Amino acid sequence: MQTAEYIELEDRFSARNYDPLNIILEYGDGAWVYDIGGKRYLDCLSSYSALNHGHRHPRIVEAMKQQLDRLSLTSRAFRNDQFGPFCQELCELTGYDMTLVMNSGAEAVETALKAARKWAYTRRMPTLPVDANLAEIIAFEGNFHGRTITIISFSTELQYRQGFGPFTPGFKNVAYGDLREFEASISPTTVAVLIEPIQGESGIRLPPDGFLRQVREVCTNNNLLLIADEIQTGLGRTGKLFGCDHENVRADIMIVGKALAGGMYPVSAVLSSREILGVFEPGDHGSTFGGNPLGMAVARAALKVLVEEGLIENSDRMGRYFMSRLAELPKKHIKQIRGRGLLIGVEIKSQSGPARPFCEALAREGILCKETHGQVIRFAPPLIINSEAIDWAMHRIEQVLTNM
Repeated sequence: MQTAEYIELEDRFSARNYDPLNIILEYGDGAWVYDIGGKRYLDCLSSYSALNHGHRHPRIVEAMKQQLDRLSLTSRAFRNDQFGPFCQELCELTGYDMTLVMNSGAEAVETALKAARKWAYTRRMPTLPVDANLAEIIAFEGNFHGRTITIISFSTELQYRQGFGPFTPGFKNVAYGDLREFEASISPTTVAVLIEPIQGESGIRLPPDGFLRQVREVCTNNNLLLIADEIQTGLGRTGKLFGCDHENVRADIMIVGKALAGGMYPVSAVLSSREILGVFEPGDHGSTFGGNPLGMAVARAALKVLVEEGLIENSDRMGRYFMSRLAELPKKHIKQIRGRGLLIGVEIKSQSGPARPFCEALAREGILCKETHGQVIRFAPPLIINSEAIDWAMHRIEQVLTNM
């Protein structure tokens, strides 16, 4: 089939909840993908940071093949030989006591919210009365934590909410980076704070230096749980294991997903102390696919690759290099360049129009990226990228951002 035929099929039979670029991809290798016509593209989106290890990393592929020949699913009604070792390896890498494994990022966020609420009702001193349903969680304007009904209940993006009410109560939003407003918003029923170290979907927004550390101090002083959503920023994307590590901040609850299984299989996890995750009893929470042996085998291989092949360190080096090359570009259309590691946003001036046409032009030049929050081009290539690929891309990025 031709490109137009694939597009027609998708538009006819699929709900239109995405607006993809009109490219039909069929093959991926490392940092590169190929369309049905054989054209090669540099993947600078990495499936929204799920493909930190690149496409089809051979060690992860091999682990998946071997497990497919053995056992794919048991449900958690039974134990399997991959689940326990994965939990141990993830906890030892991150320094947390326990983990609760799910599939998607949104599921992990919901899990963290449930854990925080039950902790407040059963273990926080003084505990809140369970029947009153008073536990309140603070989030930040511009957040993106998923699209379930509960999560969009504290989104500030109109499109995510419009037409989907009524919403789940128990949440409050404050300005991202405003410590005074955050402190003033704390009430006797506040039990936790949910934050992204960098707001990816909001346009690669970084808080002021020191803000995460200050939030941590306020949470400690007020007996609040700090929940860090590191689904996009974690596992090396920002040049450290976690985005919080840039300020030496340790969250009480850490949420990871996307790249946890190298983009080969949906695996997410909530990490915390034994006191907090210990609130769950059999039947409180679960998932048929969560912790399945196929996903665990793939995720174990992905964690080994992340550490043994130095992807976190490479993200730091290549991120600095990419940012330095972008900083050399003419500022004809560029308002600001910001980011950490290989999570980089190039904000386009409003008078130059939205970022979408620039992304379309970059695709024609062989570079795949996506606009976010209207004016921002997000560059987030796999963490395996090298300087030669960045140089190849920069020639084309300069052409588009100069000649549009």
